[in-house]
Amino acid sequence: MHQIREVLRLNLGLGLTQRQTAKSLGIARGTVSDIVQRAHAEGVGWPVPMDLKDIELERLLFPGPRPGRPAMPDPDFNWMRHELLKDKDVTLQLLWYEYKAQHPADGLQYSQFCRRYREWEGRLDIVLRIPHVAGDKVFVDFAGRKQRIIDPITGEVWYAPLFVGVLGASSYLYAELLPDETEGSVCMAMARMFAFFKGVPALIVPDNMKTAVTKSSRYEPEISRSFAAMAAHFGCAVLPTRVRKPRDKAKVEVGVQVAQRWLLAALRNRTFFSLAEANAAVVERRDWINQRPFRKLEGSRSSVFATIEKPVLRPLPELPYVFTTYTRARVGLDCHVQFDHCYYSAPHTLVGKELELRVTDTTVTILFDGEQVAGHARRRGRGLYATVPAHLPESHRRHLEWNPQRLIAWGKTIGPMLGQLIEEILKGRTHPEQGYRSCLGIMHLAKIYPPARMEAAATRALTIGARSARSMRSILENRLDQEPLADENTEPTPDHGNVRGADYYGKVRAKR
Repeated sequence: MHQIREVLRLNLGLGLTQRQTAKSLGIARGTVSDIVQRAHAEGVGWPVPMDLKDIELERLLFPGPRPGRPAMPDPDFNWMRHELLKDKDVTLQLLWYEYKAQHPADGLQYSQFCRRYREWEGRLDIVLRIPHVAGDKVFVDFAGRKQRIIDPITGEVWYAPLFVGVLGASSYLYAELLPDETEGSVCMAMARMFAFFKGVPALIVPDNMKTAVTKSSRYEPEISRSFAAMAAHFGCAVLPTRVRKPRDKAKVEVGVQVAQRWLLAALRNRTFFSLAEANAAVVERRDWINQRPFRKLEGSRSSVFATIEKPVLRPLPELPYVFTTYTRARVGLDCHVQFDHCYYSAPHTLVGKELELRVTDTTVTILFDGEQVAGHARRRGRGLYATVPAHLPESHRRHLEWNPQRLIAWGKTIGPMLGQLIEEILKGRTHPEQGYRSCLGIMHLAKIYPPARMEAAATRALTIGARSARSMRSILENRLDQEPLADENTEPTPDHGNVRGADYYGKVRAKR
């Protein structure tokens, strides 16, 4: 209060007005007026006696409360905080009215009531400084530290990421080690977290993790389609934090810190040989953290959760959550789209168009302009097909109606040699389906040429080793089926000086 002497000097000594004195010293006019009035009341003028120190001058003008005056009762700050968190419509002014009803004569006035509560709240841990409404938000993130796990068979060492979720009002903690940080792992961890809470908050607040936010933006971040579908299933919304704004996610930042210090660090000397074994230890430490008493508040995370947060969480949905992947694929000329090395049919009218695929662990649903146009059971493997005949053009449907036995039986109706030719065409392919097109080409020739010529052409094709519809067509178009086969094999070799003959090669073999 060194300014007390300056106020008296400027106002009483130099004759400045109170307004001018306040402006010169950068203080309120009311403060100047209060000091001058107290100086007059105590008989202090200017100049102030030189032996009167600043601290003595302050005590003279501002002696504090009179001795014997009873102290005003402080409100129950823990109870006030509990009420503010429990109901978003409860305000400090309402709590002050209730406090004054209990202490009408000696209670604090509203400004002092608010000031003392803010001072008390400022002395709490940072995880409790920001007020959060019960049941409103859950903050999720990954810890920077990972858990070491050893494969018992190969001895390979890998590190499992720790997923952490923290409820806003109670700081109730969920933690789980995941095999990876993919969309599927994160979304299924979210489902298990809600089951652990036995309820769902109104908002999910993720850090800008790639599994949840595909494009960060201060105003319009893009949420992953799979993550948004998971939130829609549980009836909540996604509200990502701003980039490089740690105060937006202070709750989970401290929750992650708590998990790393009291969970992962506590397990640092233990060796785990499976994810399940490590998670069993994580559950023990997680429950210990939730039941550990607060240092500066009454109760624990578990007790506060059970009292103020659990009753207001939204109920879990009746149907279990199923992770869904969304992707896009173009319909090929064969009326199929590709996903995970397998092929699924779509209506032939959509050939060349890009469609959306909604994929679960058991189903593949194909969408066009948001409408479902096809649905299939999911295939596992490589090169497998799921085909609905109605999706194909009429010509393709007739193609699928044939099988190897039926094709061979048809060939035998023309003649045994044609049946044998078709059988060898099918056997000569890695997959019989690869020979269907050649067989269908031969069936087309049978509509043009009579059975006798088809049988003769098949005999010649078998003799010369031709195994295709193209060879059959060449034989028939060039009328080679009408030429005798014996002429090709019995015609004598003409004499010529350059023709050595069998005797020559016999002598060569004998010399060897």
